[in-house]
Parts: sequence; structure tokens; C-alpha cells
Amino acid sequence: MTASIMDRLENLDFCIRYLMRQDGVEADVPTTLEGKQRLLRALMNVWEPQPLSEAFLRAQDVELQAQLQDKGVVNLEDIAATADTLRLWQGDITRLRVDAIVNAANSRMMGCWHPLHACIDNCIHSAAGLQLRAECAKAMSGAECPPVHPEYTFNGTTYRHAFTSEALITEAYNLPCRHILHTVGPIIPNGVPTKEQEAQLANCYRNCLGLAEANGCRSIAFCCISTGEFRFPNRRAAEIAIETVRNYEFKDQSFTVVFNVFKDIDYDIYRQLLSKD
Repeated sequence: MTASIMDRLENLDFCIRYLMRQDGVEADVPTTLEGKQRLLRALMNVWEPQPLSEAFLRAQDVELQAQLQDKGVVNLEDIAATADTLRLWQGDITRLRVDAIVNAANSRMMGCWHPLHACIDNCIHSAAGLQLRAECAKAMSGAECPPVHPEYTFNGTTYRHAFTSEALITEAYNLPCRHILHTVGPIIPNGVPTKEQEAQLANCYRNCLGLAEANGCRSIAFCCISTGEFRFPNRRAAEIAIETVRNYEFKDQSFTVVFNVFKDIDYDIYRQLLSKD
């Protein structure tokens, strides 16, 4: 075992024990690199917003940057454009070096709280670091936000729920992109969206584009908002996404949009739709 791996294991142990103390969790710490990474991610997923030490943040960032290096960064120029300059890329959105990536968030806007869940919300927060949940928590606190939003109290702090189609921009921390745009897509329990829900999904794309432009972004990578667990039909969601982006009036005509997909079914759908005139 190399010295660099030894250092990494020790660093992970420090992060794990720090969060276990904060979260009040007791668990056996695995001995392998992968096992320690999984436990750290699980602890990050259930972490309640509270002050973090500079020592922890440095150690966390070292590990997350190492994980990014292991995965590899994908640059915008590495993604081929389609006929109308829109781009399609299949893979892990946390690898993309663009100005902003889009996160399919829930109404709490603070990430996924289910340990090791495979949703994009969990993946993005886990790769970005706990600074992201802290920033989102501040943005969603009742003191920071208009009182018209539904409120709830968690551990003595008042937060608000975001409305469907609302978008929030944050820093990206340990991701290679500059910003993360969090948006709440419509939930389709029966898998058959109404016209109103289709309009809500279109507004997710419009609101993210407007917020990105307002913050100086010139490129954005969209995930497949509302598909998967939110049960919006994949093809109809893709049609709405492409139509909305194509009809959007960009202030900067060089603005680049990437449709990021993870599943083969979504790749096939987007490839077919983007190839049409």
C-alpha cells in the first residue's frame, strides 16, 4: 500500500469520526478505501446543518478532490455539438466542467437525506461537500426567504419548502463546475402528467436558464428533471426540455446547453429527438 493511500485512509478516518460525533452515530469503521468512502458519504447524507471546523472542511475537500481525480473531469469542448449546437452527454454529471449543472431537487432544497441513495440529488451533494447543504439550508431558512412559502421546523430552525419550478443557485464547492442550479420538478404519482405539470416542467428549464444568465454563466448541463422517482414519462420530459431550450431567448447567443443523461433509455430518446430538424 502506497504512502498516499495510507494518508488518504487516515484522512477518511478523521472525517468519519468527526461526523459520527456531530451526528451522534456509532458505527464500525471499515478498513478499505471503498468502505470508508461509503461510510463517509452515508454520514454526509444524514448530516444536520451546524458549524463545521476548518480542519474537517480541509480534510473533506482533500478526499472529495481525490475522488474527482479518480473519476476524471469532462470538459465542455470534449462534448460534440448536435446540428443546432445543443449537446448530449451520457455519464456522471458531477464530472462536467461547465459553468452550471442542474440538480433535480426536492422541495426542501437541502439534498437527499437517504444514506447512499442513487438519486442525482444525493450524488451531487455527496460530491460537492457539506458546504453545499449548509449554503442551501441558509438559503431556505425562514429568516432568509419570503413568508409566502410553506414552512416547517427542523431541530429548532424554521425552513421553507420551495415551490414546483422554483430554482436556486449555489456555489459548486468540490465539483468542477462553477455553480449548481437546484430546481423542483413536478411529481407525477400516476405517471400521466397534466398540462399544468408539463408547463411546470418547462418552467424548471426556463427558470434555470434565466438564473444562469443572470449570474454570468455561459454554459449549463441539464439533468433529466422529474424523470425517475418523480415519474414524469422519459420521452415527454425530453420533448419538453428540448422544445423549451430551443425556444428560449438567450441574451448571449453563444450560450451552450448540454443535456446530461445517465440511463441508456434517455440517451436513445435525446439522440433521436436532437437529430430531428
